[in-house]
Amino acid sequence: MRKRLWLLFFALYSWGGIHGQDKIVNPVKWSHEIHPLNDQLYKVVFTATIDDGWAIYSKETEPDGPIPTTLHFDSSSTFRLPKPWTEIGDKIVGREPLFDNILVTKYKKKLQLEQIIEVLDPTTPVTGYLTYMSCNDKMCLPPTDYEFTLHFNNNKKGSDKPTKNTINNPSTPINSSPPKENSAPPADDNGGILKPVKWNFSLQKLSDTLYQALFTAHIDKGWYVYSNRIEGEGPIPTSVTFEKSEAYYPTGQLEESGPHRISGVDPIFGIPIVKYKEEVQFRQQLVVKDSTKPITGELEFMTCDDKRCLPPELVPFELYPSAHAEDHASKETENNVLINGERIDQRRESLLKTYKTPLGDCGEEDVVRDKSLLYTFLFGFIGGLLALLTPCVFPMVPLTVSYFTKGSKDRKSGLRNGILYGLSIVVIYVGLGLLITLFFGATALNDLSTNAFANVLFFVIFVIFALSFFGFFELTLPSSWASKTDALAERGGYIGIFFMAFTLAIVSFSCTGPIIGAALVQSATTSMVGPFFVMLGFSLALALPFGLFAAFPAWLNSLPRSGGWMNTVKVVLGFLELALAFKFLSVADMTMHWGILKYETFMLIWILIFGAMAAYLFGWIRFPHDPPKPKISLPRKVFAFATALFTLYLASGFLRNPQTHTYYSLKALSGLAPPAHYNIFMKSDSVAADIKSKYPSYGKCANNLNCFKNYYEAIEYAKEVGKPILLDFTGYGCVNCRKVEEHIWTDKRVWHKLNNDFILVSLYVDDKRALDKELWSEVQNKKLRRKGDIWSDFQIANFRQNTQPLYVMITPDEKVLAKPRGYKEGADEYNAYLECGLKHFQEYYNNSKQKTQSN
Repeated sequence: MRKRLWLLFFALYSWGGIHGQDKIVNPVKWSHEIHPLNDQLYKVVFTATIDDGWAIYSKETEPDGPIPTTLHFDSSSTFRLPKPWTEIGDKIVGREPLFDNILVTKYKKKLQLEQIIEVLDPTTPVTGYLTYMSCNDKMCLPPTDYEFTLHFNNNKKGSDKPTKNTINNPSTPINSSPPKENSAPPADDNGGILKPVKWNFSLQKLSDTLYQALFTAHIDKGWYVYSNRIEGEGPIPTSVTFEKSEAYYPTGQLEESGPHRISGVDPIFGIPIVKYKEEVQFRQQLVVKDSTKPITGELEFMTCDDKRCLPPELVPFELYPSAHAEDHASKETENNVLINGERIDQRRESLLKTYKTPLGDCGEEDVVRDKSLLYTFLFGFIGGLLALLTPCVFPMVPLTVSYFTKGSKDRKSGLRNGILYGLSIVVIYVGLGLLITLFFGATALNDLSTNAFANVLFFVIFVIFALSFFGFFELTLPSSWASKTDALAERGGYIGIFFMAFTLAIVSFSCTGPIIGAALVQSATTSMVGPFFVMLGFSLALALPFGLFAAFPAWLNSLPRSGGWMNTVKVVLGFLELALAFKFLSVADMTMHWGILKYETFMLIWILIFGAMAAYLFGWIRFPHDPPKPKISLPRKVFAFATALFTLYLASGFLRNPQTHTYYSLKALSGLAPPAHYNIFMKSDSVAADIKSKYPSYGKCANNLNCFKNYYEAIEYAKEVGKPILLDFTGYGCVNCRKVEEHIWTDKRVWHKLNNDFILVSLYVDDKRALDKELWSEVQNKKLRRKGDIWSDFQIANFRQNTQPLYVMITPDEKVLAKPRGYKEGADEYNAYLECGLKHFQEYYNNSKQKTQSN
């Protein structure tokens, strides 16, 4: 997302205002068609129908303007794109007031995108998505994705009629999946999601090999479902698509019947159609060759009332011809998740009702999180101070300040030039932070914290940085860059001062680059605007000496002389970079469950790194740029002893905690080291076999606590034992989650309550393991591809939050006991929070028991 940061805030602010009123705005409707050109070439046309007053933007949009409409295809060897896609529509070119009156190209009413596709394997669908942004005169909606799936195995050469995204004859493969609407379905008067049609699927055996699949719709009063046979530009007809299989094949046409068949000109579409109310049944005969294999596919339908229509919907099905079909047939469970289906709607009515008005008065939902940005700023500031001490930067301070003071007419102009130089440094580095954020986008930066590939890449980069600091090679930018900026610096004036600062940034890159890299990576994984704040801190620390020494040039005499101590600083930074590298490898290891860097391995590596660092400071180890017999100064000896003591502190992390039966977690390493329960030698206590056999997710979590990792299993078990539930929305890469687990949950009072009084449910939102089958989220209107997506979706659906940790106490019948709690330090407060929840649970339980007895 190469857009300015304020644009993202503006879009989210507008969207937040809309959602604050429980109003769903969807001004752009997308559809697509396939036009066969020959045996392999197809033209796919994506059409956007845009509401009055709204517009979407061209791909020709300037980088600092609104989000352009772009088309993305998932990579595959089964197709090629011979040329880029084109836009067709009435362009409107002009100044856009919402974006500082920059020149933009946009479309109103209608836009078509045409893409030529060369299909090499017509049996494999082509998938992808559109990204677009829509605005009216007052606000913009956040960038939205429209996902699509294209099927080409039913197109015939020379066909002039475009293939639409439905098919009437189920005996032939479907041509293209229907458009998934890019917002949730319209809400009813109570703010809920409309579901006026309920489907029931069954299978009848007609003979040894002939079966009949029955698809029965029960339709709410006032709503209609359309026939399988509709001509023209009308509603989406009801269609059934069977997955290709050697075990069966459909025969004949899809038949339909219903007690309330209506035919005539439809008032919404203005064409003759056939539709049904209250109930309709569709029937398809199949020849079954292997009755042990399931019959799978999708049913597509559209429903309307007299005033509005809902988006076309796909309903997956799975039917078993075998005699034990009733044991395996697809069904909807109480938790409203399709076991063998593709759609998931996890909103829980009781949770939603009591989320804002819980049974108890404890808890604090709105936790102050501004400290994280302050810590990010301080992290950058410390990095800037360290960069000052490197041999690439430190000698530049007296030289540059002397240049300003001697080359200026008077002391006042020297002071002014020094301050301008410092401000230029701030502008350059802060600009870099903004570019990082805007180039990758907020979502991408936020995902860095748990993305396995990104964390492995950071590991490799940090190892390279460390080797550079050790002196094995030097990282430099092209010398031509420094030459060009140096030439511009000679112009003088404000422009010359700015490019002098730019020259400093380039020539000092070999020392500052690794520090900047570490700061940017760490900040990007903690906050959307982290790179901005970390670079602000870094640049201020770097710029302050130039401004201060320009104001007080006499201070220059107090600066220590350049020398070997600066190389020592570089090598120490190399050890720190190497240690930090393993932190990122650890995150990738935990999210992907590789098991290669568990607690003992990580701690041993850190002990070796800091032990080697202490040995270097004592002069026992040398690197390429060190003198043969380095002089060990008193400050260096102090740092050497401090590092040795820290190494011993790391070794204390192997002490056994008798309460948790794991290692003692070190507070200084919270969020850096893997959790202590993720270890090799301290095996967790066994759990009750009878509970484990019934509930597979039951096991051990942090601190050897009994816990579930599946919400729905925990609910069933809580009903059996009559205990409250503590929902723990957590993540493998969540630093604050580790702090709570390692320094609050280990408190004896808290640990006892979690293990005995509550049913603990730890839901990892960043589990990157792929789902067996992708799901479509009805709440977020997006695909869920990973196991962690399930619990992230659940958290958003029921508690309107997506940050971790989040702790929620609920009853077995899903009523919220207290306000959800985010990250806050203090075991006393956390214990009081749990006690409050237990008190209100007991009151609720007693009241429910009295009501039952009185009845």
